[in-house]
Amino acid sequence: MRIAGLFAGIGGIEQGFHRALGDAVQTELLCEWWQPAQEVLKARFPESELHPDVRELRDLPTGLDLLSAGFPCTDLSQAGRTAGITGDASGLVAHVFEALRLAAASEGRLPWLMIENVPNMLTLDKGKAMAYLVKEIEALGYRWAYRVVDSRFTGVPQRRRRVILLASTTDDPRPVLFADDAGERPEVDLEADAFGFYWTEGRGGLGWAQDAVPTLKGGSTIGIPSPPAIWVPGARDDRLFVTPRIEDAEAMQGFDRGWTDVEITGRKHGHRWKLVGNAVTTRVAEWVAGRIASPGAVVDLTGPEITHRWPTAAWGERGKAHKVEISEFPLLAPYEHLSAVVDLNEATPLSGRAINGFRNRLSQGNLGRYDGFRDDVDRYAELMFGAVLPLADRKVS
Repeated sequence: MRIAGLFAGIGGIEQGFHRALGDAVQTELLCEWWQPAQEVLKARFPESELHPDVRELRDLPTGLDLLSAGFPCTDLSQAGRTAGITGDASGLVAHVFEALRLAAASEGRLPWLMIENVPNMLTLDKGKAMAYLVKEIEALGYRWAYRVVDSRFTGVPQRRRRVILLASTTDDPRPVLFADDAGERPEVDLEADAFGFYWTEGRGGLGWAQDAVPTLKGGSTIGIPSPPAIWVPGARDDRLFVTPRIEDAEAMQGFDRGWTDVEITGRKHGHRWKLVGNAVTTRVAEWVAGRIASPGAVVDLTGPEITHRWPTAAWGERGKAHKVEISEFPLLAPYEHLSAVVDLNEATPLSGRAINGFRNRLSQGNLGRYDGFRDDVDRYAELMFGAVLPLADRKVS
């Protein structure tokens, strides 16, 4: 299989395909504009052609089997600008279809297209983003299917939900995306010794995950690295709240530790968080690649035709789209507990400034009511920052 990746980031999709197919896959082209990501790609995919700007890409390599595009979610994400599919960043996906049209005109249509993005694009602007993608895909003669999956199905302790959209001119994408369904991971699989959350939140939308971290992000709204925090119930007071290292984040995205540890002139440590936070979980791509190579028997596909809202899974062709009732967990791979991925005894304690800011925001809302959590926030804030008034005694506004 010969593949190419646009908006390649640090090569999460390509690495997943290589893990699944080994020497049977070759990455011909990677297109990425950001210099730190380019340096990672040069180091990890030295044999692949690297193109710097999708807007100037005029030719795809001949004989490609699959083109992938984890296009920018900046304008589609709840944490982003929500400008929609026509935004300056997310709107760049139009160049994917232009590249496909040029390829079709010169040597015929590519067999496979894979697109990855955030689930918010199914609902933002009444689903305009998905409607646009489907329209362009069908205009090129592709049959398509998509499914929202949670990266925890692969065993990584990161709650990361993403839309995986597959389209093909030669095959049926449904036996790839809809052949596996394990149902949501049961709570008995999860430990209660570590809980991930985002200390940059507090008033609303508290990112929270048991035995996992919430979705790793490329950064905060003010442009600084934004690693999640981990609450460790029962720990010593000065170890109640810690943050994972960047190598832990790489592992929670399925990469080898140190994947982004390449020399980049003039850059400090923070760029690695953005690189990892923007990446595709390698094991999700590995599952997709494995099923492309060996399709399975599909689940029941007799769902209703879609008329207005985009569901979490669907397929379609020639102007018709059908809902699929299926979970976000295709498999239940052996789970790697958060406390096994992150050395909680060596992890960096959350700073006093961070916990106090989080505590102040938390006091203004009704979030974070998990048993013992607010008490530990009080205890840790008092130790680290000299806080006085317990959260329980503050008015909820």
